[in-house]
Amino acid sequence: MKTAKKTLPIMLALSMLALAGCGNSTPAATTTAAAKQAADTTTAAAAADTTTAAPAPTASADKQTITVWAPDLAVDLTQKKLDEWLGGQADWKDKYTITVSAMGEGDATTQMLTDVEAGADVFGFAQDQLARLVAAGALSKPGGIFLTNVTNNNDAGSVGAVTLNGDIYAYPETSDNGYFLYYDKSVVSDPSTLQGVIDQCAAAGKNLYMDIQSGWYDVAFFFGADCECYYNYDTEGQVTGCVCDYSSDKGLYAMKAMVNMAKYKGNGYEQTPDGAAALFNPEGGTAGALVSGTWDYATVKDFLGDNFGAAKLPTFEVDGTVSQMSGFGGFKLVGVKPQTDSDKLTFCHLVADYITSEDMQMARFNELGWGPSNLNAQKSDAVQSNEALAALGEQLAFCVGQGQYPQAYWDLTQAFGTDINSGKYADADDATLLAALKDLEDSLKAAK
Repeated sequence: MKTAKKTLPIMLALSMLALAGCGNSTPAATTTAAAKQAADTTTAAAAADTTTAAPAPTASADKQTITVWAPDLAVDLTQKKLDEWLGGQADWKDKYTITVSAMGEGDATTQMLTDVEAGADVFGFAQDQLARLVAAGALSKPGGIFLTNVTNNNDAGSVGAVTLNGDIYAYPETSDNGYFLYYDKSVVSDPSTLQGVIDQCAAAGKNLYMDIQSGWYDVAFFFGADCECYYNYDTEGQVTGCVCDYSSDKGLYAMKAMVNMAKYKGNGYEQTPDGAAALFNPEGGTAGALVSGTWDYATVKDFLGDNFGAAKLPTFEVDGTVSQMSGFGGFKLVGVKPQTDSDKLTFCHLVADYITSEDMQMARFNELGWGPSNLNAQKSDAVQSNEALAALGEQLAFCVGQGQYPQAYWDLTQAFGTDINSGKYADADDATLLAALKDLEDSLKAAK
């Protein structure tokens, strides 16, 4: 069984949606016309300067305000950078002002789904909400030079995250939500294999901490075994079906790997508790390694100092077959609300294009630690020297972009992982494991 790089599962129930379905506030032709204007007045060079890419606006005596939503920690930086940028836009600065307000990605989606017209003109959101926002008519697709910049300037995972049924609906902003391996170099000298990490931790009286009581983490094994599990949604955001093949030889292979790991509970492996990063504390800490994300970077690095290590997830082996651990990849995106005014629509796309540009992504990395999706930003010395982002970047090549999942998915996978950790399947035969996988798969497919 070989490891394959995964692509973002598509929510097939939305396969008939195109821009014409993107809301009552703007017909598809409006967006198409604006995109064509931008394309007709520029070259398609990937590094094109979008400050000159869009056509000049129609003269107007009164300035219009463009509203932008950004997470609270990013508001001041975003406002400052947009003010500086707008000051250099000779064709646009006398027609528009930009106001940035605090709105987290989750809340932004909720607000846009409640009332698109009252929502911000440009807003950030998480990639697992793309299908719902498309269904609500809350997104205007980038076109022309804006589309070129999205596809040419960002990594493949983030481009996949803004894509639904072959169409791109938003702009990648980050490529930094996923998990990888932190490890103590004084404990783990070789982080390449799961069994090796467990054995090295056990030899030092430490543990590898990983959360398998979660559908976000157990896919490291299922997707690593080339299994699939994703949900289809209709245009109202309701589940219409689930694609899942866990009750298969591939699923059995993945479950055996988890069961084998659980056999070392307390002797080289432990279920991740809350605040796991603190377990690297040299004053009695019990972690030799931890599967986690960039949110724990500063804490783990502070505790370990020169012994700090970060790497992609290890490989796992069952019955002589080796696979690379996989996982979910997460991305922050920026969307543009449809507009009836073609000038305003073009300007909103200019704003979104700049918010997700190399310049802005580097500014957010330097001030907030956000991992860039922009390829040039990723190659910068500053980003390359961040061990956590470097490890995550390597791991994301093996990951699946997270789609939308109902709450029942998380509840069912938590119960499944809890049973494994309890030792319920420690001595189970293949038939018993397959029966458990069939129960899980049937339950997941019935989830709404």
